[in-house]
Amino acid sequence: MSYLDGIGEGHRNVCLIPTSAHGTNPASAQMAGMRVRPVNVDRNGSIDVQHLADMIKEHAASLACLMITYPSTNGVFEDNVGEVCAAVHDAGGQVYLDGANMNAQVGLCRPGDIGSDVSHLNLHKTFCIPHGGGGPGMGPIGVKAHLVPYLPSHPVVDPVRVVRKHAKSFGVVSAAPYGSAAILPISWAYVKMMGPEGLRKATQVAILNANYMAKMLEKHYKVLYRGRTGLVAHEFILDVREFKKSAGVEATDVAKRLQDYGFHAPTMSWPVA
Repeated sequence: MSYLDGIGEGHRNVCLIPTSAHGTNPASAQMAGMRVRPVNVDRNGSIDVQHLADMIKEHAASLACLMITYPSTNGVFEDNVGEVCAAVHDAGGQVYLDGANMNAQVGLCRPGDIGSDVSHLNLHKTFCIPHGGGGPGMGPIGVKAHLVPYLPSHPVVDPVRVVRKHAKSFGVVSAAPYGSAAILPISWAYVKMMGPEGLRKATQVAILNANYMAKMLEKHYKVLYRGRTGLVAHEFILDVREFKKSAGVEATDVAKRLQDYGFHAPTMSWPVA
């Protein structure tokens, strides 16, 4: 928002978010004062390009940004992601790429090359910090050069003070400018010990494991989305809604039974209710 104000486009306040994005995306956009508008996905689970085009046209004068999760929470590497980002840029908007699923990108691709202007890299899950159970959701946020002068400031440590010049930050986000000192060394040690080849292999194995699981389970469960290639990304959605009708069994029952046998329960009822 500070960037838009700085270029005289402060009236732009609409944030487009695909229904396949993380639920934190609309929450964050709304907290920042934006008006959130959902974008549909197609039958493969990818962003519906036609609906996106319609939404861009409808909000052309007020479009601020698009927030996407890549690969999406539907478990899909959207092969049209470059086209999607270009369409938003052409309309004067920015692209925020949610890095929650970076464990399917590390060593293989870079958010900036895909077309995003901003991307956060979660330390949990991708960089060895435990996921869930109230664990810390934190990590570095990368931006392209044109946004650097507008990054948050800090009264004690302002890493980008030298490049701000006349640009104005919107203020302070965290009392600790570099996050949690207690957990950062864990991710640092993980990255150092894995090295470039190890990090890349971890990504490849994550994608391979997800596709192996989807293949093993497809005869017994409906895999909701597979993308145009028939493959999934680092995760996939099993549709168990039919079991509620046929046997009175819900996703919660499946998760609790997995826990009975010592397995970590999967995410449930999201992004598909």
